[in-house]
Amino acid sequence: MERSQDIPTHAGTGPEVEAFELGPYATNAYVVREPNSRRCWIVDAPFDPGDIIAFVRTQAIVPEAIVLTHAHLDHIAGLFELRRELRGPAGGDIPIWIHEAEREWLTDARKNLSAAIGLPITGPAPDRLLRDGDVLDLPGGPWRVLHTPGHSPGGIALANDGAGMAFVGDALFAGSIGRTDFPGSDFDTLARSIRTKLYALPDDTRVLPGHGPAT
Repeated sequence: MERSQDIPTHAGTGPEVEAFELGPYATNAYVVREPNSRRCWIVDAPFDPGDIIAFVRTQAIVPEAIVLTHAHLDHIAGLFELRRELRGPAGGDIPIWIHEAEREWLTDARKNLSAAIGLPITGPAPDRLLRDGDVLDLPGGPWRVLHTPGHSPGGIALANDGAGMAFVGDALFAGSIGRTDFPGSDFDTLARSIRTKLYALPDDTRVLPGHGPAT
């Protein structure tokens, strides 16, 4: 595992972000929190999330939600472990949020592609379904939900205009874009999502992808 340094934001303001590269697919996950606060939230839940668990415990912070950029296996495999090892608000389970188009993917190994590799993976059912245009009241926010289908039907980005950053899942990478050869993927749809949603963000937006370095 390689954890990045804090992700810079506009003028050093805004949320603090810790990035984690985890599991056999080198999937990025992020812990987002407000400075000098015990509030945080988690972006995606890859295989082998032990380093996220250790970080949250060491920092004595409380996850208010796990927000999934999409529900392919490498982004959801750690959900049960995160929920088992960490407590959410008021000591309960950490709520899981996902776009409504993938509401059934967490509990369907065929749809989340894990059955195709002979390693069926399921997760808890989602607690909240997200839609394009939602504004999330999470630490460091507000965070705008941008529906960016193409890599998967329910792919989303989470944009913080004030901090100049966006978590984009597997839609866009440094120098490339997400795969479109999976069931439910479509190149033209992804190209349209990138053009109309992500390229519409300010030019200096820090893009935090599901794999590889920030861009």
